[in-house]
Amino acid sequence: MNSIKKITIMGLLGLAVFSTAASADVNRGQKIYIKKLKSACGFDGAHFAMKHTQKEWVDLKAAGKFAEEITKICPKGQIDPKFLPDLYDFSYHYGNGSGNVPSC
Repeated sequence: MNSIKKITIMGLLGLAVFSTAASADVNRGQKIYIKKLKSACGFDGAHFAMKHTQKEWVDLKAAGKFAEEITKICPKGQIDPKFLPDLYDFSYHYGNGSGNVPSC
């Protein structure tokens, strides 16, 4: 009986952790790209996100060079730092080799 309770509690905790990790704002990042960068960059979100693989996007963020990379890809684009987490989620989700294609 105790083992069933432990398994149930561990399952619920695992589900709670997974649901918070899965709450990335990919859609919000896509909307931000459309509003703030698409016209300045001159290409759609798929082209932007596919500039790097998912691993490369992770490495850029870990190195603190994500904002710099946005400027390099899209020199005319100006982005508020508060939008960077959502743009990162968008870029990572639709990165080269992910198999995902944005609708923008």
